[in-house]
Amino acid sequence: MSKLYFLIASFAMLCVSGAYAQESVETRHATSMITIEEMFRLADENNRNIRAVSTAAEAAKEGVKTAKNAYLPAIDASLSLSYNGNGTITDRDFSHSFVAPIPHFGNNFSFEVSQVVFAGGAIRNGVKIAELQQQIAALNAEQKRQEVHFLIAGNYLELCKLKNQLQVFESNIAQTQKVLGNMRVRVSEGAALQNDITRYELQLQNLNYAKIQLQNSMSLLNNQLTVAAGLPQSVVIVPDSNMIRNVLTTGHIPDPATTLAVQMAENAEKIAEHSEKISRAERLPQIALFAGDYFNSPVLIEIPALNKNFNYWAVGIGVKYSLGNLYKSGAKIRANHLAARQANEEKAALEEQISLALNEAFVHYKEAFVLLETKEKSVELAAQNYNVISYCYENDLALITDLLDATSQKLDAELQAINAEINIIYNYYKIKYISGIL
Repeated sequence: MSKLYFLIASFAMLCVSGAYAQESVETRHATSMITIEEMFRLADENNRNIRAVSTAAEAAKEGVKTAKNAYLPAIDASLSLSYNGNGTITDRDFSHSFVAPIPHFGNNFSFEVSQVVFAGGAIRNGVKIAELQQQIAALNAEQKRQEVHFLIAGNYLELCKLKNQLQVFESNIAQTQKVLGNMRVRVSEGAALQNDITRYELQLQNLNYAKIQLQNSMSLLNNQLTVAAGLPQSVVIVPDSNMIRNVLTTGHIPDPATTLAVQMAENAEKIAEHSEKISRAERLPQIALFAGDYFNSPVLIEIPALNKNFNYWAVGIGVKYSLGNLYKSGAKIRANHLAARQANEEKAALEEQISLALNEAFVHYKEAFVLLETKEKSVELAAQNYNVISYCYENDLALITDLLDATSQKLDAELQAINAEINIIYNYYKIKYISGIL
């Protein structure tokens, strides 16, 4: 019996240790160092918004094939079977009627092939419009991809900033605890007041609360990033801190290429121009070649009707001209002409807006470096001020309020320096986003 208990206990310990090991492995895999480039790649593969517009681009590609089908010949075949009733023949005044027997079973079969050889350029311009719509769909997909990348970049950089701020708060919490320890020693020696400890403990509580807020904000940002990249929400993303150093040291800005928005505007302008050509083509005749074979029975053009099969074939050329388009298409032509002019004006306005946005982004980018230098100098001065005030307080040459002010100034300077670093990288990615190369 004791052996049985021993085996059961051993099995339970193995299960517990195995579960603990599995939990450790899962916890270890739940935290991942992911670079921002890797986040972009994951978003390209898994983001639902990107996949949706990619599907739309594929549908537009099929639209081009559909438009090109208009170049192919039209092939029509028809077959009908019928039951024919007897005919009735009368004089013109409907007198002297008599029945004309007709063979009751009837059938009709026809086969026709036609090929449009001239349509005033309507087919060619229709294909051009479909091709431009395909390009717009592809550009729209790329634009959505850029938007998702920029959203990821913003959240990723914010996560970097909060991570660095968390380290600053943890450092200040440790420093505050150390100061509190020294204060308690001084209070026990009668060199300080208990009120000093109370006020500094209040400072410690505020720092701990701010730390919790940072952790909660990091958790929310982590959820947004995992959804954007198509990762499980259990994954904890650890941002790559080296990215900050690389961008800060290189300061490389790519040359702005032709933006996606301008390319889409150009295609919209071309679509309007081709639509105008199609509306003008409606005033021209359509010419088509045709060939057909026809098989009918009975022969009803004879009286009495012949219970025979009648087969004949024909080839020829047909011309179709809509006289109504001479007075109907004028308004349509003018509307398409105005649409083309509007598209041209919108493209010019868009180019101006993008040029202004790029210039503004460049100015803010350069300004961000100056701001970083200023904030780094502020950190240095705030640290020196804190050290002096801390030394004076320990030697009864400064008040606790002076020490609290110096602590707050040091913390604020460190946080602003972190924000200045992230601001440089954000403006760097903003320029790439406006240029359409993010």
